[in-house]
Amino acid sequence: MAMAALVGCAIGTNAQAADAHFVLVSHAPDSDLWWNTIKNAVQQADEDFNVTTDYRNPPNGDMADMSRLVEQAAARNYDGVIVSIGDFDVLKTSVGKVTAKHIPLVTINSGTEEQSAQLHAIMHIGQPDYVAGKAAGEKAKAAGVTSFLCVNHYATNPTSFDRCRGFADAIGADYKSSTLDSGNDPTEIQTKVSAYLRNHPGTKGILTLGPNSASPTLKALQQSGQLGKIFFATFDFSDDIAKGIKNGSIQFAVDQQPYLQGYIGVAVLAIAKKEHTTDGAKIRAALQDNPKFKERVAMYGLKPIYTDKNIRSGPGFIDKSNIDTVIKFAGQYR
Repeated sequence: MAMAALVGCAIGTNAQAADAHFVLVSHAPDSDLWWNTIKNAVQQADEDFNVTTDYRNPPNGDMADMSRLVEQAAARNYDGVIVSIGDFDVLKTSVGKVTAKHIPLVTINSGTEEQSAQLHAIMHIGQPDYVAGKAAGEKAKAAGVTSFLCVNHYATNPTSFDRCRGFADAIGADYKSSTLDSGNDPTEIQTKVSAYLRNHPGTKGILTLGPNSASPTLKALQQSGQLGKIFFATFDFSDDIAKGIKNGSIQFAVDQQPYLQGYIGVAVLAIAKKEHTTDGAKIRAALQDNPKFKERVAMYGLKPIYTDKNIRSGPGFIDKSNIDTVIKFAGQYR
């Protein structure tokens, strides 16, 4: 049955002694190892705030399955719910069942701050995709890039296109004709990228939206003899991306500091319960003063960005100047 297939796991331990029981529902399929950093962050936040957080996700990344998981979360009456806005239109009804029960809600990762507000979340912790894409594009423009290919491996997430659009606006390109819906299969991504570059030999730059598309794109460039000859930027981080930055085949990675998304998501709910408040400003102040949080941030070299209503985890940039520090914690906390 579908419900059995959607069972997730409890990240925290010692649930009986915990002060609160939360759940994080993500849009990520089981194959997306990038989310391991967020899971590690959730576990550390659970320890620091004496809470327990379950992790739920649709195994194949299906948004209808995710919507059902959110409905299950509402039915279980958790003390708080964390949701990534994988698809606002698909999720808004199920998320509404959470807030209708006055269960505190925090949104992380995907989606926009505006969508988070519409869902009545306490706050959003993530990286504004358009802002990040444009910042990356401005770096590319400074390097002389006037045309590019955006390899989108998760086109099922509407906000992913904001990354491509921001980059395109910065360099003065048309993002629709420059964006490739590559799918998730590595072999298919490599084939599609190779075909695009053959048909568009004047392409000056490439933007990939994460490790799932970056690795096969690197293979496509190596196969065609173009590795290191095309301006290459990517979102997020992995071993292959780290190697690319070190050897010069990748100029930089846009860093959304996923650790902050997982940790702060749990911390906000824990503070909200302890202080009996959903006032974002008060919660943010308590978080900034928390010694355990400050220790974690300093240890991993993280830099949250505080705005009036939300906490942004990015954009930051990983390049040759800071790659060694990031590598130290890559795959665990960076």
